[in-house]
Amino acid sequence: MARDADRDFADWLGPHLPMLHRTARAFAEPADQHDLLQEMILALWRARPRFRAESAAGTFVHRVAHNAALTWRRGETRRRLRGVAIEAELLMREAGSDPQDALLERLYAAIRRLPPVERSLILLSLDGLPYAEIARLHGLSETNVGARLTRIRQRVASLVEEADHGV
Repeated sequence: MARDADRDFADWLGPHLPMLHRTARAFAEPADQHDLLQEMILALWRARPRFRAESAAGTFVHRVAHNAALTWRRGETRRRLRGVAIEAELLMREAGSDPQDALLERLYAAIRRLPPVERSLILLSLDGLPYAEIARLHGLSETNVGARLTRIRQRVASLVEEADHGV
């Protein structure tokens, strides 16, 4: 019986794993991404019984995952001590990697520098959610979501450009 519940959960969660990976990548440094992914999956396991299908499963998963990521991020202070080692690892990876991978890592590094709400908005947008869905998740109007995303995209672009020029 427990195996059936595990299988049901895995089947339910499967389509949303790419979004969870992107969320972990945006909220956590590379060394911590797997830990955050586990935290989000655990939060979803605990929250699954509360899913009443009043919204799409994807909406529920996004909300639980983003809340878990925000909670996890609050514990960042302890993890900052490892920051220097992580930065060195990133630089070593960038030096010997594909230019596209390096650009993608700079993009995620820029996203990690955004405040949590902005990070959540840009991730939901990158996941292809329509403004109406993002607005509902955050309690904003569609117009406000559009305006914020325009500013966030500009901010991310300038952060990536700063990283490219070593500013």
